[in-house]
Amino acid sequence: MAPVTDRPAPALDGLDAVLFDLDGVLTPTAVVHMHAWARLFTPVLAARGAAPYTDADYFAHIDGKPRYDGVATLLASRGIDLPWGDPTDSPDAETVCGLGNRKNAVFTQVLETEGVTPYPGSVRLVDALIADGRKVAVVSSSRNAVPVLAAAGLTDRFAVVVDGLVAAERGIPGKPAPDTYLDAARQLGVPHDRAVVVEDAESGVASGRAGAFGLVVGVDRGAGADVLLEQGADLVVDDLAELVTTPDDTESTLP
Repeated sequence: MAPVTDRPAPALDGLDAVLFDLDGVLTPTAVVHMHAWARLFTPVLAARGAAPYTDADYFAHIDGKPRYDGVATLLASRGIDLPWGDPTDSPDAETVCGLGNRKNAVFTQVLETEGVTPYPGSVRLVDALIADGRKVAVVSSSRNAVPVLAAAGLTDRFAVVVDGLVAAERGIPGKPAPDTYLDAARQLGVPHDRAVVVEDAESGVASGRAGAFGLVVGVDRGAGADVLLEQGADLVVDDLAELVTTPDDTESTLP
């Protein structure tokens, strides 16, 4: 756990809970996801004579969204219309759900073979929040949140996890709607205006703003600070260690 000298930065004063996105915020699994999406869409788009897939497509059409919505949005950007299908579709099926399941199979294989190491600055902030008596939760569009948390050694820190599986089972709209974040705040017993949303994705930042949370923090892992601010972030950091301070205030760059 974090040293007892670590405290949440003053920017978080008066806020009782912090709701973290997972991929790209707590863990660098966004990189694994990006590789998996590229491996999925490169041949799919080439077979249809569409413009090649790029990393910019990930940030513009996929990042932060439920998996099948990301597939549908990317396909729509190329004018490709496929049947939606069903979540039980085979990964070989030429449907939105089939393609989503194909991507997930690639991601799962990489996670199992390589594991994932959380961002040190993010773990430091989580531990400082817990030590300070603040509540924390994970809110992720991914259906892999639980195994990712386990692989990263973070399971014991989060009693509340609202991920893509929970959202689907309970019929909760995904990001950019604010509902998954609002649900996590309710489970923690904290009013939304006293909770913080921490996101690296455009759609996630937009969901935090739509939910009128007390603070929306953008983490710039590639989307761009200007973009995150335009989507509604109150402040943007490059690393969550910027939201941790020590008694001499030498390790926090924020007020």
